[in-house]
Amino acid sequence: MDAITRMRCFIQVVDSNGFSAAAREMGRSKALVSKYIGELEDELGVRLLNRTTRQISLTEVGEAYYKEASDILQRIDDLQASVQSTHHEARGRLRVSAPRSMGDGLINRAIMEFLVAEPEITIDLRLDDRFVDLVEEGFDVAIRVTDLEDSSLIARKIAPFSTVVCATPEVLARHGTPQHPSELASRPCIVDTNYRHKTNWHFAENGERFAVSVRGRIEVNSASAARDAALCGLGFLRTPRMFVHQDIQSGRLVPLLQGFEHDGPAIYAVYPHRRHLSGKVRSFVDFLAVWFADRRKAGEMC
Repeated sequence: MDAITRMRCFIQVVDSNGFSAAAREMGRSKALVSKYIGELEDELGVRLLNRTTRQISLTEVGEAYYKEASDILQRIDDLQASVQSTHHEARGRLRVSAPRSMGDGLINRAIMEFLVAEPEITIDLRLDDRFVDLVEEGFDVAIRVTDLEDSSLIARKIAPFSTVVCATPEVLARHGTPQHPSELASRPCIVDTNYRHKTNWHFAENGERFAVSVRGRIEVNSASAARDAALCGLGFLRTPRMFVHQDIQSGRLVPLLQGFEHDGPAIYAVYPHRRHLSGKVRSFVDFLAVWFADRRKAGEMC
């Protein structure tokens, strides 16, 4: 029994959260899987898993081994895929990180359509509004809305990212239509706390950027919930245009102060520079670039 097989068995047990489930995934008996883990622990001279009759958990050294072993196996798999396919075919497991707020909208659609187009690829999608450490946490690629100041990463710009201030016609009838962003300070606003500056909304006038401090009855960390609040007439909302494109087209929401929007961050696909760009990553990034370009042509991201 070689070390790589034992390592794969250990990763499968952790990912499956148990010996029985891992055995089913691997097509082996539970007893054989348990034997492999025992041999691995004996070889290393440490306990990697705490076992009870109902569940397993990683020991402290087991957590460290799991992270390193996952990275090693991923490199081996990428190397084998590269050697076996001179044309870098798109196949294998892809770990993707994306903002939860974007996952509520276009990212989910893009990834599901990618899976339909690439049947040899499986995806582990993790939605999280924090910036994950791609190397430390074993991600192949991350979708980020950012100015991209981290030079340790390779990135490809997928699409520009625009925001819009909007409100329902009923809100405008009650509170009036603001002609300048400063007027928002005295009007009820909906605060999406995922927005970088939260209650300080930034605009531009004559090439100069400025901020307006806003407040309202609701603060929420979800673009979807913020949109719902706007549609219920709870105030003025600033949000990515992609989330309210259809509402604006239908007249449910009215775009405002468009001449005061400034050039903001963009949507990037980023990945660690130390990794070979495998066929699956290249295929995924290329797909996203075309997919978002199509959405812009349709007016969803203008």
